[in-house]
Amino acid sequence: MLKPLEDRVVLRVKQEEEKSIGGIVLASAAQEKPQTAEVVAVGPGKTTHQGTLIAPTVKPGDTVIFEKFAGTVVKTDGEDFLIIRESDLLAIVE
Repeated sequence: MLKPLEDRVVLRVKQEEEKSIGGIVLASAAQEKPQTAEVVAVGPGKTTHQGTLIAPTVKPGDTVIFEKFAGTVVKTDGEDFLIIRESDLLAIVE
């Protein structure tokens, strides 16, 4: 499993539907990049210049919305994960 450093978060991106509302099957190039994901792992947090640790606000199991083109995709154990900075997260879905 991946163990993120500092303020990074490992996400399992949720797959979006391949059909439009009208039932038309969309080509992969026409589909929007998913922006919701499940948090799989969270780093310990960011350290300030004064040495204070800022704890992360998300935890494993949270569903989050993230910026469209943020992060790096990593494949491990046959599964794709997205590693992203916590500052690129936009919201927690409740």
